[in-house]
Amino acid sequence: MDNSFADVASRMWHATGADEDKAGWPAAQLTITGPRAVLPAAFDVTGLATGAVAVATVAAAQFLAARRQSKQPGVTVGSREACAAFASERLFTPVGWTRPPLWDPIAGNYRAADAWIRLHTNYANHRAAVERVLGAYDREAVQAAVAGLRAEELETAIVEAGGCAAVMHNRGQWMASPPGAATADAPPLTVVERLSSGADAPNTSVQLPFEGLHVLDLTRVIAGPVCTKFLAGYGADVLRIDPPGFGEVPSLLPETTLGKRTAALDLTAPADRATFEELLANADVLVAGLRGDALKGLGYDDEALAAVNPGLIIASLDAYGWDGPWRNRRGFDSLVQMSCGIADDGAAATAQTEPTPLPVQALDHATGWLLATAVARALTRRLTHSRAARIHGSLIGTANLLYSLPPHHDHLALAAPQDLALVATTTDWGPARRVPLPGRIDGVPAHWSQQAGPLGRHKAQWVTR
Repeated sequence: MDNSFADVASRMWHATGADEDKAGWPAAQLTITGPRAVLPAAFDVTGLATGAVAVATVAAAQFLAARRQSKQPGVTVGSREACAAFASERLFTPVGWTRPPLWDPIAGNYRAADAWIRLHTNYANHRAAVERVLGAYDREAVQAAVAGLRAEELETAIVEAGGCAAVMHNRGQWMASPPGAATADAPPLTVVERLSSGADAPNTSVQLPFEGLHVLDLTRVIAGPVCTKFLAGYGADVLRIDPPGFGEVPSLLPETTLGKRTAALDLTAPADRATFEELLANADVLVAGLRGDALKGLGYDDEALAAVNPGLIIASLDAYGWDGPWRNRRGFDSLVQMSCGIADDGAAATAQTEPTPLPVQALDHATGWLLATAVARALTRRLTHSRAARIHGSLIGTANLLYSLPPHHDHLALAAPQDLALVATTTDWGPARRVPLPGRIDGVPAHWSQQAGPLGRHKAQWVTR
């Protein structure tokens, strides 16, 4: 194993456990293969991807061993496969049908009067906010309107209108800003434990790490769904809940709904709240990808959730962290890269005159894998120490982690899809080929019990244990 891979994985392991969890990094059970540089970037995206996949897979293997009361199985992770997984939404290939584009036509980077700004318009309401502010409805008209405006003023106007935008800052500018200063030391995850309602019972007959566990999924886009897809792939009953008629980015659903059942509930309606609380009472894990105070605004703060289910593991992620003035700001991977300096540093490293982001949505994917790691480790602690966990993750915390990794400059191009051993899959839209789940647990093949499909297509109930 490349020692630098091992160092990155060890750092991630220590970042994904509670302070009370003194278990060391079980490196002896891990083998990492493949090249040290796969994705071309000014940052160590290959190390980030490989390390994140490694720690999540090791954590799942560790939980399986604790449930079975057996020796921990070995884990193998390939760097090329891990990097491919970080590009999974781009490499997904329909067979005989057409998927909608990944990006809305007016989403992207624009040159304002004094700086670059990125507009994120993949959701219809976010696009409508941009259109209202600019009075423009196609890319050419948007560019003309943006060119005459100051970037910071435009960003503020779009955010206040309910949209999403981010000015490109260099790292120093970001760190000197109020939201940057508030999250300068933000880790990728924080884990705080509390007493659980009692010890789980070992189950020596389980075949998959999360078999028989119930996971409520309140996540969107990429980061949260990456976490819950991993849990589903290793046996969890994952139920995704969205508001009735919710308009998720359609091009992502063939990847992000794999392995999950999807139901619709209106958490402002009494009957649906009762159903949700019944689900909560029988859940093992809740994963939420909403803005900072969204669950609290619905009446489900940490205390309320724990009152319904004292043993519930609660995991949440947001874009700009859990402290400072932007804790409730709408955000996505591409926007955080613009805000925190990544896109500017990428441009400087490659002598470009425009924003140069990472080659994949690495903050999203890494945050999802790290969140899955923390969930798996929390499940182990609940089983062995009768402790439940509250987990917070953020894209800005993952960006801080990426900044802390020494860059590698011997980059290779990402292999073409045909070189990545894509696997056949079925979806509700038709057959396709996709990137397989990276990482292998000895003797434990990943398996998804549900094929990908539209939102709201199942009943809001658990599969019987």
